[in-house]
Amino acid sequence: MDLPIVKLKAIILFFGNYTDTKFLGKVKLMKLFYFLDFMHVKKYGSPVTYDSYINLEHGPIPSAIKNLIDTASDDIDNSMLADTLSFETPAGTKMCRVVPSRKFTETDKKLFSQTEFDTLKSVCERFGDKNTKYIEDASHKEAPWRETSLLETIPYTLATLDDDCQVSKEEIEMLLKI
Repeated sequence: MDLPIVKLKAIILFFGNYTDTKFLGKVKLMKLFYFLDFMHVKKYGSPVTYDSYINLEHGPIPSAIKNLIDTASDDIDNSMLADTLSFETPAGTKMCRVVPSRKFTETDKKLFSQTEFDTLKSVCERFGDKNTKYIEDASHKEAPWRETSLLETIPYTLATLDDDCQVSKEEIEMLLKI
Protein backbone atom coordinates (compact mmCIF):
# COMPACT_ATOMS: atom_id res chain seq x y z
CA MET A 1 0.00 0.00 0.00
CA ASP A 2 1.49 3.34 -1.08
CA LEU A 3 -1.01 5.43 0.87
CA PRO A 4 0.43 7.79 3.49
CA ILE A 5 -1.07 7.15 6.93
CA VAL A 6 -2.34 10.76 7.13
CA LYS A 7 -4.41 10.20 3.98
CA LEU A 8 -5.72 6.86 5.27
CA LYS A 9 -6.82 8.63 8.45
CA ALA A 10 -8.59 11.30 6.37
CA ILE A 11 -10.47 8.61 4.40
CA ILE A 12 -11.57 6.93 7.63
CA LEU A 13 -12.70 10.29 9.01
CA PHE A 14 -14.62 11.06 5.82
CA PHE A 15 -16.41 7.71 5.93
CA GLY A 16 -17.05 8.16 9.65
CA ASN A 17 -18.51 11.63 9.18
CA TYR A 18 -20.47 11.10 5.96
CA THR A 19 -22.09 7.72 6.53
CA ASP A 20 -24.67 6.71 9.09
CA THR A 21 -22.44 5.42 11.91
CA LYS A 22 -25.15 3.11 13.22
CA PHE A 23 -24.31 0.99 10.15
CA LEU A 24 -20.54 1.62 10.10
CA GLY A 25 -18.86 -1.52 11.35
CA LYS A 26 -15.54 -2.96 10.30
CA VAL A 27 -17.04 -5.05 7.46
CA LYS A 28 -18.85 -2.08 5.93
CA LEU A 29 -15.74 0.07 6.30
CA MET A 30 -13.74 -2.50 4.29
CA LYS A 31 -16.38 -2.43 1.54
CA LEU A 32 -16.35 1.38 1.48
CA PHE A 33 -12.60 1.21 0.82
CA TYR A 34 -13.22 -1.36 -1.91
CA PHE A 35 -15.74 0.87 -3.66
CA LEU A 36 -13.52 3.94 -3.24
CA ASP A 37 -10.64 2.20 -4.99
CA PHE A 38 -12.57 0.33 -7.64
CA MET A 39 -14.94 3.19 -8.53
CA HIS A 40 -11.86 5.39 -9.00
CA VAL A 41 -10.15 2.69 -11.09
CA LYS A 42 -13.23 2.29 -13.30
CA LYS A 43 -13.42 6.00 -14.04
CA TYR A 44 -9.81 7.19 -13.89
CA GLY A 45 -7.66 4.05 -14.22
CA SER A 46 -5.97 4.19 -10.81
CA PRO A 47 -6.98 3.35 -7.23
CA VAL A 48 -6.85 5.79 -4.33
CA THR A 49 -5.16 3.58 -1.71
CA TYR A 50 -3.24 1.12 -3.91
CA ASP A 51 -3.86 -1.53 -1.25
CA SER A 52 -4.04 -5.20 -2.25
CA TYR A 53 -7.56 -6.61 -2.16
CA ILE A 54 -8.32 -10.18 -1.13
CA ASN A 55 -11.45 -12.19 -1.93
CA LEU A 56 -13.17 -13.19 1.32
CA GLU A 57 -16.56 -14.74 1.94
CA HIS A 58 -18.15 -11.40 2.83
CA GLY A 59 -16.58 -9.63 -0.14
CA PRO A 60 -13.30 -7.97 -1.06
CA ILE A 61 -11.12 -6.47 1.66
CA PRO A 62 -8.03 -4.25 1.51
CA SER A 63 -5.37 -6.33 3.27
CA ALA A 64 -3.05 -3.68 4.78
CA ILE A 65 -5.95 -1.43 5.77
CA LYS A 66 -7.79 -4.35 7.37
CA ASN A 67 -4.70 -5.17 9.42
CA LEU A 68 -4.47 -1.55 10.65
CA ILE A 69 -8.19 -1.50 11.54
CA ASP A 70 -7.97 -4.89 13.30
CA THR A 71 -4.95 -3.71 15.30
CA ALA A 72 -6.86 -0.57 16.27
CA SER A 73 -9.90 -2.53 17.42
CA ASP A 74 -7.74 -4.97 19.43
CA ASP A 75 -5.45 -2.37 21.04
CA ILE A 76 -6.46 1.19 20.17
CA ASP A 77 -3.93 2.79 22.55
CA ASN A 78 -1.01 1.28 20.63
CA SER A 79 -2.49 1.80 17.18
CA MET A 80 -1.44 4.29 14.50
CA LEU A 81 -5.15 5.10 14.24
CA ALA A 82 -5.67 5.98 17.93
CA ASP A 83 -6.22 9.67 17.10
CA THR A 84 -8.67 8.89 14.30
CA LEU A 85 -11.27 6.39 15.46
CA SER A 86 -12.61 4.33 18.30
CA PHE A 87 -14.85 1.29 18.47
CA GLU A 88 -17.99 0.48 20.38
CA THR A 89 -20.27 -2.52 20.56
CA PRO A 90 -23.93 -1.45 20.70
CA ALA A 91 -25.98 -3.29 23.32
CA GLY A 92 -27.51 -6.51 22.02
CA THR A 93 -25.24 -6.72 18.95
CA LYS A 94 -21.96 -8.31 17.90
CA MET A 95 -21.15 -5.33 15.68
CA CYS A 96 -17.87 -3.52 16.22
CA ARG A 97 -18.99 0.01 15.33
CA VAL A 98 -16.41 2.44 13.98
CA VAL A 99 -16.66 5.91 15.55
CA PRO A 100 -14.62 8.83 14.16
CA SER A 101 -12.63 10.80 16.75
CA ARG A 102 -13.15 14.16 15.06
CA LYS A 103 -14.73 15.94 12.13
CA PHE A 104 -13.32 15.77 8.60
CA THR A 105 -11.71 19.19 7.94
CA GLU A 106 -10.62 21.35 5.02
CA THR A 107 -7.04 20.37 5.89
CA ASP A 108 -8.03 16.72 5.43
CA LYS A 109 -9.71 17.56 2.12
CA LYS A 110 -6.45 19.02 0.76
CA LEU A 111 -4.89 15.54 0.87
CA PHE A 112 -7.04 14.44 -2.08
CA SER A 113 -7.11 15.19 -5.77
CA GLN A 114 -10.46 16.42 -7.03
CA THR A 115 -11.23 13.04 -8.60
CA GLU A 116 -10.41 11.22 -5.36
CA PHE A 117 -12.59 13.57 -3.33
CA ASP A 118 -15.45 13.28 -5.82
CA THR A 119 -15.19 9.49 -5.56
CA LEU A 120 -15.21 9.64 -1.75
CA LYS A 121 -18.43 11.65 -1.93
CA SER A 122 -19.96 9.26 -4.49
CA VAL A 123 -19.22 6.24 -2.31
CA CYS A 124 -20.88 7.90 0.68
CA GLU A 125 -23.88 9.02 -1.38
CA ARG A 126 -24.35 5.48 -2.67
CA PHE A 127 -23.75 3.56 0.56
CA GLY A 128 -23.82 6.04 3.45
CA ASP A 129 -27.25 5.09 4.74
CA LYS A 130 -27.09 1.42 3.75
CA ASN A 131 -26.43 -1.49 6.08
CA THR A 132 -23.56 -3.95 5.83
CA LYS A 133 -25.60 -6.61 4.05
CA TYR A 134 -26.54 -4.14 1.30
CA ILE A 135 -22.95 -3.09 0.57
CA GLU A 136 -21.70 -6.67 0.89
CA ASP A 137 -24.29 -7.81 -1.68
CA ALA A 138 -23.27 -4.94 -3.97
CA SER A 139 -19.61 -6.01 -3.77
CA HIS A 140 -20.59 -9.58 -4.67
CA LYS A 141 -22.12 -8.31 -7.93
CA GLU A 142 -18.80 -6.80 -8.99
CA ALA A 143 -16.58 -8.72 -11.41
CA PRO A 144 -13.44 -8.33 -9.28
CA TRP A 145 -15.04 -10.42 -6.51
CA ARG A 146 -16.96 -12.79 -8.81
CA GLU A 147 -13.93 -13.57 -11.00
CA THR A 148 -11.61 -14.52 -8.13
CA SER A 149 -11.66 -17.37 -5.65
CA LEU A 150 -11.65 -17.29 -1.88
CA LEU A 151 -8.38 -15.89 -0.48
CA GLU A 152 -7.15 -14.91 -3.94
CA THR A 153 -5.69 -11.46 -4.59
CA ILE A 154 -8.03 -9.33 -6.69
CA PRO A 155 -6.30 -7.54 -9.59
CA TYR A 156 -7.51 -3.99 -10.22
CA THR A 157 -7.71 -4.85 -13.92
CA LEU A 158 -10.75 -7.07 -13.28
CA ALA A 159 -12.72 -3.83 -12.92
CA THR A 160 -12.75 -3.68 -16.73
CA LEU A 161 -15.18 -6.63 -16.77
CA ASP A 162 -17.90 -4.49 -15.18
CA ASP A 163 -20.21 -2.56 -17.52
CA ASP A 164 -19.57 0.75 -15.73
CA CYS A 165 -15.81 0.70 -16.35
CA GLN A 166 -14.69 3.61 -18.54
CA VAL A 167 -11.02 2.67 -18.99
CA SER A 168 -9.18 -0.25 -20.57
CA LYS A 169 -7.14 -2.97 -18.94
CA GLU A 170 -4.05 -1.51 -20.61
CA GLU A 171 -4.73 1.95 -19.15
CA ILE A 172 -5.07 0.49 -15.65
CA GLU A 173 -1.89 -1.55 -16.06
CA MET A 174 0.00 1.52 -17.27
CA LEU A 175 -1.23 3.74 -14.44
CA LEU A 176 -0.44 1.11 -11.81
CA LYS A 177 3.20 1.17 -12.95
CA ILE A 178 3.56 4.93 -12.47
